Parts: sequence; structure tokens; C-alpha cells
Amino acid sequence: MMREGDACVALLRSKLHGLLERNRTLEEENKQLRHQVSRLKGQVASFEGQDTDKRILWKKLENSAASINNSKAKKFVHSNDDAKEAADVNNSLCYGRQQFSRTTLVRSRAPRIPNPPPSPTCIQPVTNVRKEGSMVPPPPPPPPLPSKLQRSTKAVQRVPEVVELYRTLVRREGKNDAKSGSAGIPVATNNREMIGEIENRSAYVLAIKSDVENQGEFVNFLANEVQNAAYKEIADVEEFVKWLDGELSYLVDERAVLKHFPNWPEKKADAMREAAFTYRDLKNLESEASSFHDDRRVATPMALKQMQTLQDKIEQGIHNTERVRDSASGRYRDLKIPWEWMLDSGIINQLKMASLKLAKEYMNRIVNALKSDPFANDEALLLQGVRFAFRIHQLAGGFDEGCRKAFQELKTYASKSE
Repeated sequence: MMREGDACVALLRSKLHGLLERNRTLEEENKQLRHQVSRLKGQVASFEGQDTDKRILWKKLENSAASINNSKAKKFVHSNDDAKEAADVNNSLCYGRQQFSRTTLVRSRAPRIPNPPPSPTCIQPVTNVRKEGSMVPPPPPPPPLPSKLQRSTKAVQRVPEVVELYRTLVRREGKNDAKSGSAGIPVATNNREMIGEIENRSAYVLAIKSDVENQGEFVNFLANEVQNAAYKEIADVEEFVKWLDGELSYLVDERAVLKHFPNWPEKKADAMREAAFTYRDLKNLESEASSFHDDRRVATPMALKQMQTLQDKIEQGIHNTERVRDSASGRYRDLKIPWEWMLDSGIINQLKMASLKLAKEYMNRIVNALKSDPFANDEALLLQGVRFAFRIHQLAGGFDEGCRKAFQELKTYASKSE
């Protein structure tokens, strides 16, 4: 019992000494903190004194400035005009701060100096309108067919064997595979909401107003050029439209600005663009088909698909031109826009001649595939080649010498398969 009591007393004494030591440490820290607080209070008091001195000095400066302004005001009290001018200057400064952002957004542009239009290769003479009762001379007949097209047309002859072989293979096949239509071109949607959002912006409206006020002479010059344009060649119209679009691109928004000018010939400008763009697309298509070269490194199915896709575009272009030719040619004739290129002897005949190049390449590719691959499906390839040949034979009205030679080789393989 005595030993346990001595151990408890020793434990309590050690705890007491620890607490006393902790208390002494806290008292020293408390003294240091009090000393720092007193020192910081002294610094705050000195800063407040300096601030008070600054306020007094600032107040003296304000009072001196006010006294100077009062003395100046007394000197000009008898001059009412000068006082009004000072007030206007003060108001203008305030207004300038408010309108600074707007004035920096829209700045008036200098009037546009247009570039001269392209010189045409052949200008169509403009006939003056006669008085009532006089007979207007009929329009001139279509131009004669160029010698190159005449030679190419004479070289194209109908080959009845194409129709016979086609019918034979289709009959042997048992049924005609349904032809898959070409994928339609998605129609670009006109997002009216975006246009409405743009028109609601003040900077956009101010920019249009600035162009309407400053570019009137420039727009009138372009309007006269469009109104007086009379060309015989559609290529000249294409160059003119290219020049016109380049000049109109200077405006902030072509449609929004031109609607403020009642003399702008919108109907003729749109018709010239329509004719130029249609001719350009057809001409590019004809150039692509005429310059087509069958790459032997490409697999046969892929190469045949490329030629079929190109032929689909040609037939679609011919169909669209023939569909709108009657109505479009009348409008073009009234607006002095060339229209003869839409005839069968124009771009349509060139597209048909380009199709013959595709037919020859198509049949040669199938013959080479049958020669190089003994395990190829002869019947399927032959039927595919004859169908494509028959399709172009009916479109072009016959075959030229190159297509006839390629067809004879294809016909030789067809006779062997029997």
C-alpha cells in the first residue's frame, strides 16, 4: 500500500511541475503579444496623424482651386456667350464619354472607287426601242454549229449491236437489278434566325446606314454597268459576274444596302449570276470528264464506281439544263444575256462527248480486269459493262470510233462466256 501511494504522489508531482512550466510559458507569450499590440497601436496612431495631415492639405488645395474658379467666373460673368460655350464644352465631354464605344465601333468609310469592268471579247449591239406601231426585227437565228462539234457529231454513229447485247445479257440474267438512285444533294438551309439576330445589332445597322449614305455613287455606277451589259458569249458574262461580285463585296451587306437603291437592276443581276454559275458548273463537269484518266493502281470496283458517279453528275446536269431551258432562255433573251449555250449544240453536246470518254475507259477497265483475273465473275462484270455502255449509247446517240473498238472487245468476251 505504501509503495502504491508513493507512486501516485510522484505522478501527481510530475503533472503539477508540467502545468506550472506550461503556465510560465503562456505568461511569457502573453507579455510578448501585449508588447506587439502596443507597438502596432502606436503605428496606427502615427498613420492616422499622417492621414489627417493629408486631408487638411487636400482640403486646402480644394479651397484654393474653388477660389480660383470663382475668381475666373467673376471675370466672365458679363460675357453670356463665353459662359454658354464653356457649358457646351462640359456637356460635350460628358456625352463623349458615353458615346465613345459607339463611335469607335462604326466609322464612315471613304467612297469606293470601282475597278473597270472586264473587256468583253464580243459586245452584242444594243438595239434602240422603236416607237409604237413599228415592227421590231426578229431575233437572229442560233449561231451555226462549230466545225469541231460538227466533226464530233458525224463521228458518233449508232451501234445496234449494243442494244442487242444488252437485251441478251439482261434476258440471261433473268431480271434487271433495280438501279440505285444517286444520293440527293442536301439543300442548304437558310437560317433566318441568324440573320434576324445580326440585324438587331446596332453596329451592323449603323454600318449599313453609313454605306447607304457614302457609297451611293459607287452603287449607281455598278447599276449602270449591269443595266447596259450586253454580251454574246457566256464566258464574258462569267467574267463580268466575277468582277461584279468582287466590287459588291466591299459593301457591309450587299442585299441590305442595295435594297435602299430603287434603280438597282436586281432581276438582271440575279439572272446573270444564275447563267454564269450554271455554265461554270457544267463546264467544270465537262472538263473533269474529258480529262478523266483511269488509274490502274485503283481497284476495279472503286474505279468503276468513280466513273459511274461522274456519269450520274453529267446526266443530272443535262437533265436540269433541258428542264429549265425553255423558261430560262426567254428570260435571258429579254435581259440581253447569252442563251445559245443551253441548246443541244452547246454545252449539252460537249457533255455527251465527254460521256463517250467515260464509256471507253469503263469498258477498257472491265476487259483488262477479265484478262488479268481468271477467277473474276465474268457474267457480272460483262453485264455491268454492257449496261454502262448501253446507258451512254442512248444518251449520246451512238458511239465514236474509240467506244466502238472497246465495245467489240467486250462483245468478244461475251461471246466466249456463252
